[in-house]
Amino acid sequence: MIELIKDLLINYGTNERVAQYFSNTIAVIVIIMVSLIVDSIVRKVLLRTLKSYTEKTKAKWDNIIVEKKVFDRLARIVPIGIIHAFAPVFPAYQMWIQRIAFACIVFIVLLALNRFLDAINYIYSSYGIAKVRPIKGYIQVVEITLYTIGIIIIISVLIDRSPWILLSGVGAATAVFILVFQNSILGLVASIQITTNNMLQIGDWIEMPKYGADGDVLEISLHTVKVQNWDQTIIMIPTYLLISESFKNWRGMQESGGRRIMRAVYIDVTSIKFCDEEMLAGFEEIQYIKEDLQNKRKEIDKYNKDYKVNSAHAANGRHITNIGIFRSYIENYLKNHPKVSQNMIQMVRQLQPTENGLPIEIYAFTNEIAWADYEAIQADIFDHILAVLPEFDLRIYQGPTGYDFSKLRSI
Repeated sequence: MIELIKDLLINYGTNERVAQYFSNTIAVIVIIMVSLIVDSIVRKVLLRTLKSYTEKTKAKWDNIIVEKKVFDRLARIVPIGIIHAFAPVFPAYQMWIQRIAFACIVFIVLLALNRFLDAINYIYSSYGIAKVRPIKGYIQVVEITLYTIGIIIIISVLIDRSPWILLSGVGAATAVFILVFQNSILGLVASIQITTNNMLQIGDWIEMPKYGADGDVLEISLHTVKVQNWDQTIIMIPTYLLISESFKNWRGMQESGGRRIMRAVYIDVTSIKFCDEEMLAGFEEIQYIKEDLQNKRKEIDKYNKDYKVNSAHAANGRHITNIGIFRSYIENYLKNHPKVSQNMIQMVRQLQPTENGLPIEIYAFTNEIAWADYEAIQADIFDHILAVLPEFDLRIYQGPTGYDFSKLRSI
């Protein structure tokens, strides 16, 4: 074609050198125009037809592949292929044109495969199993492998050498390869262990104070785990650290449906005493402990009678204390609380006395696990406990404050 245009221009009296440049320019313009026309046809006809067809099918995966523009990437091969086919038109540059065109085709295929892998991950993420067994880390490994192979092929084509010659040098560069891809290798091993042992899932609430992580897992990838903290900040933790260091996963609490309350109130030990008849009569008016108190009084009376206890002194025999009645009251209060789980352990116990008084610890589980709901339930329980303490002639321990000293000064 070039020779034909060149001869035609020479016949019209054009200089041979000018005719050569002009014919080459015309050939380039023609090839570019053909490529653009074919590219336009592919995009406006084939791609639109394909998109219309996928919209009519019941399956959703083909729509996602179209949305990820996998076929748009592949369509770019067509104009490059036309340039590759027309390379013989320029004999002097044919080899380089074909090499560069082929390298471009390989690169476009890599981009298309990258989009296709993204589509696979997106499709997989729509299933519930994706939270338990995420595959993004594996897909990233495949992407790295494909890009490595693609780059080797592109380089081998451009320098006109067999890819095996380049691959044979990989063995000698293993140490460098391991150093460069150290994080990727560690991340791959960690991803496999995390997935195999079901250590972490998307949506889990984890705590890793050393790295400032306290929130929900948003994403698990080859190199990092993305966590959204409760203050809405995003933190990225290297995946391998979840294997090499410890972290707390709250998934067990979420799956159980109950969230633990473990908090103590400190009783002033000087307010603890035996109950007299007047106090016991008043306590029997409290519904939560009426039956237990009556049973307890019968049990103690029987014990003292059987062992012929001298009731003249309070130190003899067994007696009911206000702290014991208070513990019984809290136990029954928790059993009747609608927001406290009755299927999990409940316990009201005394801990070792301290300089701050006698700790009475409440150990129970709420039937709500949402943070705000849990805190509201816990606050409601302790509001009641603190308010009802004086009814048992008990005092909460509190260190003296400036207000207390000002009252002493005024006396």
